[in-house]
Amino acid sequence: MSARFLTGVLAAALLLAGGSAAADKGRPGPSGLKLYAMDCGTYDIPNADAFADDGAYRGVAKRLVIPCYLIRHPKGDLVWDTGVPQTLADLPGGKGPGGLTVLHKLTDQLKQLGLVPDDIRYLSVSHSHFDHIGNAGLFAHSTWIVDADERAFAFRPGQRANKIEFGAYSALETAKTILIEGDASHDVFGDGSVTIIQAPGHTPGHTVLLVRLPKAGPVLLTGDLWHIAESRAARRVPRFNTDRAQTLKSMDLVEKIAAETHARVVREHVPEDFTSLPKFPAALN
Repeated sequence: MSARFLTGVLAAALLLAGGSAAADKGRPGPSGLKLYAMDCGTYDIPNADAFADDGAYRGVAKRLVIPCYLIRHPKGDLVWDTGVPQTLADLPGGKGPGGLTVLHKLTDQLKQLGLVPDDIRYLSVSHSHFDHIGNAGLFAHSTWIVDADERAFAFRPGQRANKIEFGAYSALETAKTILIEGDASHDVFGDGSVTIIQAPGHTPGHTVLLVRLPKAGPVLLTGDLWHIAESRAARRVPRFNTDRAQTLKSMDLVEKIAAETHARVVREHVPEDFTSLPKFPAALN
């Protein structure tokens, strides 16, 4: 087990150590805290073999949802994950390459709440894959909260050469940035209600988000820890993860947090998890 991951385990333990009642029930966030789930596309995969290195999905077709999230807090707004480029919605039927479909632009959905990208105080993404960071450049005036290893991964030379994907978020290179160093969890608003937790392995700086809603209770947005519903119970690891052992340790860490906080776990790409959330523009609070 790496020193980096051990630090993450310690940080999570400290996060949960606010007394037994807090650990069991979760500390509720402020009354104005709300979570909005926005439809940022779907991804039809004819052969999902790459999403499990044990061959479980070989030849199996899957549809994944691509969500974006808005967390509204009395101290400001956080956009978490930004989907694939919203310009795909301008194509006939919103049909893009590789099985991608985008019917609703992220900016149009924000507009329904009277918001434009420049109104967003904070931006963060679970990781820098194209379906999570594809509209991030629109939020270059926000403060970007990012794991230091993930930032380096996003701006590595090989990724810079991918002009289309890199161009979607290259504006963040000069954005105001809060770097999460080491593996400490990051308390976004300083009151324990919205916490970015390190869960590396899918990418070097992959993170999950714990939101402690005042009525609905704790919710864990788990990024790409599990793409497919069955992968959680089976502990399946995609072939393209950067570190298999680290992924499994991150799964253990997130399961521990979920159990101790009684959090609702949202597997971000799983259709039934997405549709179980209030349909935008309604919010979970």
